[in-house]
Amino acid sequence: MYKLINKVKKISPLVVHYTNEVTINDCANITLAIGASPLMSYSHEELKDVINIASSVVINIGTMNTAHVDLFVKAAKYANKVGKKLVLDPVGVFASKQRQELVKILLGEVKFDVIKGNMAEIKFIGGQAVNGQGVDSYEECNDINQLKLISKTLKTTLSITGKTDVIVDSDKVVKIYNGTPKLKSVTGTGCMINSLIGSFLGVSDNSMDAAIMGTLCMSLAGELADKDEVAIGSFKVNLFDNIYKLTEDKIRDFGKVETI
Repeated sequence: MYKLINKVKKISPLVVHYTNEVTINDCANITLAIGASPLMSYSHEELKDVINIASSVVINIGTMNTAHVDLFVKAAKYANKVGKKLVLDPVGVFASKQRQELVKILLGEVKFDVIKGNMAEIKFIGGQAVNGQGVDSYEECNDINQLKLISKTLKTTLSITGKTDVIVDSDKVVKIYNGTPKLKSVTGTGCMINSLIGSFLGVSDNSMDAAIMGTLCMSLAGELADKDEVAIGSFKVNLFDNIYKLTEDKIRDFGKVETI
């Protein structure tokens, strides 16, 4: 699994993003930092062209824009049609009826390889009551069996971010203990995980391995970036630097990963 980072750097898979307008620049740069190639689009006209050449596709609903709703659905459905790997981030799905309706359509009509979200978002799409505000979650993992059921029901790998990150694929569960609280103090770190997962999906047929690697790279890089307890401006710069400097050996040596 850890060797996937070498494959990303060698192949530089193309990751097409239909994503959050607030964090689109950071998502592009984090994709480059890990060694992949980003393409950001809001165009109906080029949809088939860019997805045809993509290694993977990211759908992120973080910025709800009425003009993009149909585009996101069409992009996801076309990615399915032509067999492209697909990541969904249902950002703040619990916050509004519009978000809920969009995610309901996406989950009903599209098969996603990975769904990444915080605990409140994942529990909400699984039909559970949640404690969240805006796009922020006040939930932590307290029922692994519940997460397994959501993964089985949606037939997807779940990447659930939090103090402890949890990756779930049916009955397979991995916990990641790397990280720093500062990852919640910089806008877009969650969105950037989608880009990292998309990068690894672009070189792997194993969605759980890709989800683990994308999530682990962000958590580990964040931990390394905060080793001197820097302020958040410096932390963000250090975060990108540490993503760029990640290697197979560094991930293997410093990653705190537990299979349960």
